Amino acid sequence: MTGAVLAVDQGTSGTKALVVCPERGVLGTGFAPVRPRHLSGGLVEVDPAELYASVLDAGRRALAEAGEPVAAMGLANQGETVLAWDPATGRPLTDALVWQDRRAQRVCDELAEHAEELRRLTGLPLDPYFAAPKMAWIRRHLTRDGVVTTSDAWLVHRLTGAFVTDAATAGRTQLLDLDRATWSPRALEVYGLSGERLPEVVDNAAHIGTTTAFGPAIALTGLIVDQQAALLAQRVTGPGGAKCTYGTGAFLLAHTGDTPRRGASGLVSCVAWRLAGRTAHCLDGQVYTAASAVRWLTDLGVITGAADLDPVGGAVPDTGGVTFVPALAGLAAPWWRGDLRGSLTGLGLDTAPGHLVRALCEGIAAQVVELADAAAADLGSPLDSLRVDGGLTRSALLMQTQADLLQRPVEVSALPEATALGAAAVARLGADDRLTVEDALPEWKPAAVHEPRVSAAEAAERLGAFRTAVTALLAS
Repeated sequence: MTGAVLAVDQGTSGTKALVVCPERGVLGTGFAPVRPRHLSGGLVEVDPAELYASVLDAGRRALAEAGEPVAAMGLANQGETVLAWDPATGRPLTDALVWQDRRAQRVCDELAEHAEELRRLTGLPLDPYFAAPKMAWIRRHLTRDGVVTTSDAWLVHRLTGAFVTDAATAGRTQLLDLDRATWSPRALEVYGLSGERLPEVVDNAAHIGTTTAFGPAIALTGLIVDQQAALLAQRVTGPGGAKCTYGTGAFLLAHTGDTPRRGASGLVSCVAWRLAGRTAHCLDGQVYTAASAVRWLTDLGVITGAADLDPVGGAVPDTGGVTFVPALAGLAAPWWRGDLRGSLTGLGLDTAPGHLVRALCEGIAAQVVELADAAAADLGSPLDSLRVDGGLTRSALLMQTQADLLQRPVEVSALPEATALGAAAVARLGADDRLTVEDALPEWKPAAVHEPRVSAAEAAERLGAFRTAVTALLAS
């Protein structure tokens, strides 16, 4: 297949679209913002109509800029964002509960005795981050009508009329049998969802249907969840490799091969992708707030945006004794304490904006180190290096801090939109079954490599300060 494809990445804060040609690269781009509502009590929701409108807007902008037809389309999605909707009309029946939303904590508390069983069945810990608790909460408190699904199933239905979800996204629900990659009757029973009509679980590269939502008819041939899309685009296609995406949150995924490896160190075991009926698996760790923590610092007036991280942080040599645990939406892997709030300690009259910026970078990087260490423990060997992508990788300060604390090289992707490029890859595979995975992927070459510049002893000391602060939070 040599034609261009439309790749759409529907994310938390916006939708990005690319028209990608395997020979000529990116021909067109589009972006449309999405504005989730952050409410008290850890509630995060968004109008589904805004999600769909952003997909259309971004896609049309990219197609207009490219100025040529595309052969197929791929769609990446947020993963754990959930809504109820009417399958007859496509009309939303609720707002979409965003992946960060914590209102289903009580559902999880009530199911605590089933936590280990659910982890064994699905690979996921019992936490409202995942889709099933949100689905159960909607059924208990909002509506019993229609269907309740992750946002991708609704978007695909609006685009094509199909009622499907891909294996990787289904793996983020806590309703998928990890060993079989099919819906688990037992998990559905535990959540009180046994009677639900669920979407068909399909391969990530498959002909789903045709859409005319962007103008001329386009075949939808690729579906994938956002972080697995980035893993694929970074060419981490075999065991031992890992990537971390720094977006709204930070997400580290380590490929584990064709057999699920249930983590014992607090990481999530899930489907990486299913291609031609063959399922690949990965370990997944999450930091709930990365760019969203930068936005928080911006809202306080400390900086004017992410572009200030390097100049403001570079104005001071270190954190000045400030330690920041940016658990502004709770702590995810490996602690799984979504109820906790962040901490900022070591402040003094001499604390300057640069110290706060460096402490934030250190807090994000230290959490990623915890994820990398957990992955290494589960895999039985340390990571050789870490491939990274996402908007915050533009900060040389954050990336150097990451390399220093990890004590491993950090390879910054030259691909500015890895998630969208992963969606493009599965679209190409779904449109042409003669292609291999390697054929469909963009060439990997880092834009920069950050080597550690501090000793292992200094890294351990700085990590020790962060871990002490986390221990204090856990005990609070």
